[in-house]
Amino acid sequence: MVIRSVPRRAAAVLGTLLAGLLLVLAGCATGGGDAGSSPGSGRSTATAVAEAPSSTRVPDWAQGLPVVPVGALPSQARDTLRLIDAGGPFPYAQDGTVFGNRERLLPRQPRGHYHEYTVRTPGSPDRGARRLVTGRSHETYYTDDHYRTFKAVLR
Repeated sequence: MVIRSVPRRAAAVLGTLLAGLLLVLAGCATGGGDAGSSPGSGRSTATAVAEAPSSTRVPDWAQGLPVVPVGALPSQARDTLRLIDAGGPFPYAQDGTVFGNRERLLPRQPRGHYHEYTVRTPGSPDRGARRLVTGRSHETYYTDDHYRTFKAVLR
């Protein structure tokens, strides 16, 4: 299959795009209808996506969270990712500190597994609400509302 010859990150992004396309096509085929179901089908569009081939699945660490391809992040978040990959230097003293996951929105891990980084917010007088959180297993999460919600970043 063609997917096997594509690098893992590209395959993950392709899978996310395919899942989105399936949702759009399901909506077109049913004339728009209710966003959660297809009239007469007796099943939701979410079920249709869940039954898609395994190549469209998100990594285990991202299960249960919305996902976002790295290219869809704000440019400032992509800048922060480049700094993380380079090991810094970081603009804020808090960057790279342990993220405690007190909200319990990310998968449970031992303390010290997650680290947080500031994503600059243009026009903000302080650090703003946007953050990237990375894990020791190379997982990455993005929040734009100061840890109230997270998206798994597919890199």
